[in-house]
Amino acid sequence: MSQQTARRGGAGWALAITSVAGFMAALDNLVVTTALPAIREDFGGALHDLEWTVSAYTLTFAVLLMFGAALGDRFGRRKLFITGLTIFTGASAAAALAPGIEALVAARAVQGVGAAIMMPLTLTLLTAAVPAAKRGMMYGIWGAVNGLAVASGPLIGGSLTEHVSWQWIFWLNVPLGLALLPLARLRLSESYGTGAPLDITGTLLASGGLFGIVYGLIRGNIDGWTSATVLTGLIAGAALLGGFVHHGIRSKNPMLPMRLFRNRAFSAINAASLLMFVGMFGSIFLLSQFLQNVVGYSPTEAGLRMLPWTGMPMIVAPIAGYLSDRIGGRPVVTAGLALQAIGLAWFAAVVEPDVSYAAQLPALIISGVGMALYFAPAANLVMSSVRPSEQGIASGANNALREVGGALGIAILASVFSAQGGYGPAQYFVDGLAPALWVGAAVVGVGAVAAALLPGRKAAGKAAVAVPAEFAVEAAGEAPTEARTPAGV
Repeated sequence: MSQQTARRGGAGWALAITSVAGFMAALDNLVVTTALPAIREDFGGALHDLEWTVSAYTLTFAVLLMFGAALGDRFGRRKLFITGLTIFTGASAAAALAPGIEALVAARAVQGVGAAIMMPLTLTLLTAAVPAAKRGMMYGIWGAVNGLAVASGPLIGGSLTEHVSWQWIFWLNVPLGLALLPLARLRLSESYGTGAPLDITGTLLASGGLFGIVYGLIRGNIDGWTSATVLTGLIAGAALLGGFVHHGIRSKNPMLPMRLFRNRAFSAINAASLLMFVGMFGSIFLLSQFLQNVVGYSPTEAGLRMLPWTGMPMIVAPIAGYLSDRIGGRPVVTAGLALQAIGLAWFAAVVEPDVSYAAQLPALIISGVGMALYFAPAANLVMSSVRPSEQGIASGANNALREVGGALGIAILASVFSAQGGYGPAQYFVDGLAPALWVGAAVVGVGAVAAALLPGRKAAGKAAVAVPAEFAVEAAGEAPTEARTPAGV
């Protein structure tokens, strides 16, 4: 091990830096939810405008994640991590200074670009710095921090909105980003992937396809589901995604090789992740507004009353990481998704304009435990389902599918909400919210079924040891391991 690697490397520093960066990126997924009424009051706008303040971030985040991972593998993961962190920090300041809804949406889109470069590299940089025997617990801590960020977004956003201003939900990122930049430069070790060519074609196909589908879903209830713009978005988006899949099968160096999905573990955990985020994101987007617009809580009160949900990841996720090391990830993730589905269904069953907090509490606790059980084992399952040289691709693919799930979840559940109810009298809001939550619960329930299809621990171990023959040529052409990752990894 070189002196430079010894000086830079270190699991503690890697965990701290990547966890804080991951927290920032994950937090911005839903930090705006409890601020939406305040943003609407300042800037105006209808439901679809508010959707875009969230979806502009999740969409660019999703479609560029795999490209960001590929950039890191080719040009250096630490170098690109710093680049993504710089973009994210600058765009956060631009969002805070936005003079109107259009500028805010644009800044949120650029934030997504920075997060897409930064986020997948947090996991690969952490993996490179931590011995294999300790990765379960480290992933557990990393997962706890990221899970807390996703779940506590409404609380942090609500508190800053009420007691300072909604702009501070974005200003918060600036000092954190400025503090992390020199630490990342000094304390993280550089590592590389296989050096495969960048897949511009795949990036364009995925970006265009996902944008078309999300645009069609968001505009469906506004323009009509049979309108030319909506049908064009949905049909063209589906066609482009079909082209992306074909490209992933036929291309020599696609950013997402479709052969990875021949691995049952990789396919099952990614399907479960996609469905989890569809149900969870769409539900939180609507529930945060319900607690303020219908029940009458202030932004801070709404966030505090979600603490049984938001606090669970910090308590349960490290335990979930330990359990996944002991009994395997499949039972832990499956149980987590099942509990998340039960929690959303419970909320859908009790939601009324005058629902008491005591009636909401069981749903919040069950959802929080379920979310926490899912996060840490899911990361471990993804990273262990592929070869070390493809962990950047795997991380990018899984995070991309999560973000796609978030964007689709908001679009789909908001469409159900708008079709059955909408903004207005309390009962009208509830008429839309209840069926949307039932849809969210059903989707997460299907995710639990997908997780149950994961191979058992013994089968997964045998699959990890075996290297398919089709990889032999690629492996022969790779640079020596010492040139791509820190010594000792």
